[in-house]
Amino acid sequence: MKKIFLIAGFLMCLYGNAQEDLLSSLDSTQVVDKNATAAFKGLQIITLQSTKLPAKKELYIVISHRFGSVKGGISEFFGFDDATTKIGGIYGVTDWLSVSASRHTLLKIYETSAKYRLIRQSDDFPVEIVGYNTIDINSGLKKEDYPKIEFSDRLTYVNQLLISRKFSERLSLELAPSFIHKNLYNPDTENDNQFTLSAGGRLKLTKRLALNLEYGENFNKPNFYNNPLSVGLDIDTGGHIFQLIFTNSQSMTESGYLTNAAGDWGKGDFFFGFNLYRVF
Repeated sequence: MKKIFLIAGFLMCLYGNAQEDLLSSLDSTQVVDKNATAAFKGLQIITLQSTKLPAKKELYIVISHRFGSVKGGISEFFGFDDATTKIGGIYGVTDWLSVSASRHTLLKIYETSAKYRLIRQSDDFPVEIVGYNTIDINSGLKKEDYPKIEFSDRLTYVNQLLISRKFSERLSLELAPSFIHKNLYNPDTENDNQFTLSAGGRLKLTKRLALNLEYGENFNKPNFYNNPLSVGLDIDTGGHIFQLIFTNSQSMTESGYLTNAAGDWGKGDFFFGFNLYRVF
């Protein structure tokens, strides 16, 4: 009987050791995701693109408004009489590539874009880097004003590198150097090539609210335009992100926002608006 107990005890020890070895083996082959979660909740910080991309096969519908300058006062209903609209769609081709198309009532511009992740922030790399390229088609240019205009003259190109870092669950920052080329321009007032360096940030206030800030330095802008400066508030409703915005640039295209900021914060000349994103 003692031999039976000894054999049973020996077998139990072997089983226990084998089980521990198997669990250790499973733990050692377990994949650990070292990538940081998205630095920004929205696809845009305010007007500036963020490093967030849609997931594969996700479709975002975006509706944005920028009203007229609040400087007009009650006679212009603080800008609500002069609203501009953007309607567009953004589709995640893969987890690292998205494409989009939109229509803007300001200057009747059609905009197409591609956004692609080059590298993710992780334990091994301190920042996330995303490329963003757009082509604008200005359909508002009239033959009567430009008799010799060709289709290529309506085009504007924007090339951006978006570099962000998520410092904590509350704070994320981004830098965005940009190159803008306009095929049609007035040589007396505007440069066909412009270079900008923008910065943006997001500070999470509560589970559903975040404060956003953007500023862009345009190194060769015309004197009658200002550098874009915007403040916004993210409201996360669960099904979509709603962004309230105050900015000195009424345009919602990248090229217009970065190069044609007409408002002056110091004179109370700024625009109210919003972005609404819905994902399917």
